Amino acid sequence: MLNFNVPPVKNSTGEPVWKVLIYDRFGQDIISPLLSVKELRDMGITLHLLLHSDRDAIPDVPAVYFVMPTEENIDRMCQDLRNQLYESYYLNFISAISRSKLEDIANAAIGANAVTQVAKVFDQYLNFITLEDDMFVLCNQNKELVSYRAINRPDITDTEMETIMDTIVDSLFCFFVTLGAIPIIRCSRGTAAEMVAVKLDKKLRENLRDARNSLFTGDTLGAGQFSFQRPLLVLVDRNIDLATPLHHTWTYQALVHDVLDFHLNRVNLEESTGMESSPAGARPKKKNKKSYDLTTSDKFWQKHKGSPFPEVAESVQQELESYRAQEDEVKRLKSIMGIEGEDEGAISMLSDNTAKLTSAVSSLPELLEKKRLIDLHTNVATAVLEHIKSRKLDVYFEYEEKIMSKSTLDKSLLDMISDPDAGTPEDKMRLFLIYYISSTQAPSEIDLEQYKKALMDAGCNLAPLSYIKQWKAFTKMASAPTSYGNATPKPLGLFSRVMNTGSQFVMEGVKNLVLKQQNLPVTRILDNLMEMKSNPETDDYRYFDPKMLRGSDSSVPRNKNPFQEAIVFVVGGGNYIEYQNLIDYIKGKQGKHVLYGCSELFNATQFIKQLSLLGQK
Repeated sequence: MLNFNVPPVKNSTGEPVWKVLIYDRFGQDIISPLLSVKELRDMGITLHLLLHSDRDAIPDVPAVYFVMPTEENIDRMCQDLRNQLYESYYLNFISAISRSKLEDIANAAIGANAVTQVAKVFDQYLNFITLEDDMFVLCNQNKELVSYRAINRPDITDTEMETIMDTIVDSLFCFFVTLGAIPIIRCSRGTAAEMVAVKLDKKLRENLRDARNSLFTGDTLGAGQFSFQRPLLVLVDRNIDLATPLHHTWTYQALVHDVLDFHLNRVNLEESTGMESSPAGARPKKKNKKSYDLTTSDKFWQKHKGSPFPEVAESVQQELESYRAQEDEVKRLKSIMGIEGEDEGAISMLSDNTAKLTSAVSSLPELLEKKRLIDLHTNVATAVLEHIKSRKLDVYFEYEEKIMSKSTLDKSLLDMISDPDAGTPEDKMRLFLIYYISSTQAPSEIDLEQYKKALMDAGCNLAPLSYIKQWKAFTKMASAPTSYGNATPKPLGLFSRVMNTGSQFVMEGVKNLVLKQQNLPVTRILDNLMEMKSNPETDDYRYFDPKMLRGSDSSVPRNKNPFQEAIVFVVGGGNYIEYQNLIDYIKGKQGKHVLYGCSELFNATQFIKQLSLLGQK
């Protein structure tokens, strides 16, 4: 698309054609996790601007538009044509544009005498945001439209529900057009996930029937990695497991998302500006805001985003030490040759014995990049550690794991809630909700009152509890409570031993917990369906195959072979804990791939907000 909708030629030495990129907020969210400004520049994008900002005319430059086909966007594009802002226009719509809106653009182009300048109009079918090679989320701009709260509002009308489902299905349809594969769909009955499945099946079916305009024929197919076998799409409803999104976590990426401001792969940190006291009466220093991108090109992040936090802290420390050793080596070589201050040009002129030095100097950019990443992760990990220590998150994580795996508890829940030193009111609420959701027998009214009083004394808002109570009463009729496996994390003793002195991270008193791989409900459901295991939990899941001529309402899979590729999609919102759990699960299965998608990505704080809105009287 950025190359005017033709595949870029690999070996062309010429300059790229310079152009401007015009996007709306949707387009911005789709592009920003994928391409950095530098990468855009390498593709010839000199300027990237929001559609609805004041833009000056640049009459001799082509413009690539990447926007949603909404009424106001179309109006603005027509205005651009009338004002003759650019040399030529390449219009790319994130989602398919309707016939009537296309006619509006055509009319504007005729009116502005600009028909010849509209070079291309494309439906891109890219209405989803890719955050990782194996993770995507539907949207970010209007996420409250498809949020857990929106889907589960008690007063929702049928038409509102239809709109939500259509929005989700449009994005999933785009996702499969991009993959170039028609999935086999499985979903649980009687849930929002089932409504999505029915609509998606219909939409894929209609597109396959329309032979002239089908998006799944010819060249695009087989280009994907799914050439031999079709993927399985498992549609799961958030309501099958409300404990995991509230769970305190112990792996790096999930912790960053839980305790820091981490959004579309960018983390925003408030830097504390040192501890020096300001003179009395002076205004407190403003905290610096720094933002870091945690991307696929960051090797440390790729390697450790799923590691338990203690391991991450140790690895940052090791990286730092190896970096220092390398840095000393470069300094040493320079000083041997007496060229401390010289520039690199002078170095390359000294011919004898320079091989060593040239290799050291040529590795400088690499070394600097390494240094940048070490600093980045030192800052991010330190910020996470501050939260762990001040809120005793290790204690919460371990305690919740015990509750979820029904192990014996070493401390009463009431003590945890009333301990003033452990955690924020929200941490306590999360803990109690997990206990309440996971308990087979709901606590007696007397006990519940006691817990409520303790929670209120701790400063908690009880609104989420009233929603969870209704939810539990309702699901109890529907099904048995979900089980979370029975492995608990093993503490390896306290940290002080592991982290020797001289470390960046003062870990005293933080538990060194090691994770045991156990499958969360979503992973378990995937395992049953992907491996074709019979299990009461998933045996009545519906089965859709959009390629079959007649849709049949069956739970009986026609295909009896295990799947190699699967996509798990959570309707009602997902989180990094589940994503990580799936990734860990699939690592043990050779040659198999799984992708995780969700209608929105929220952390526990955002989820609790939604629950309390649902629970307010």
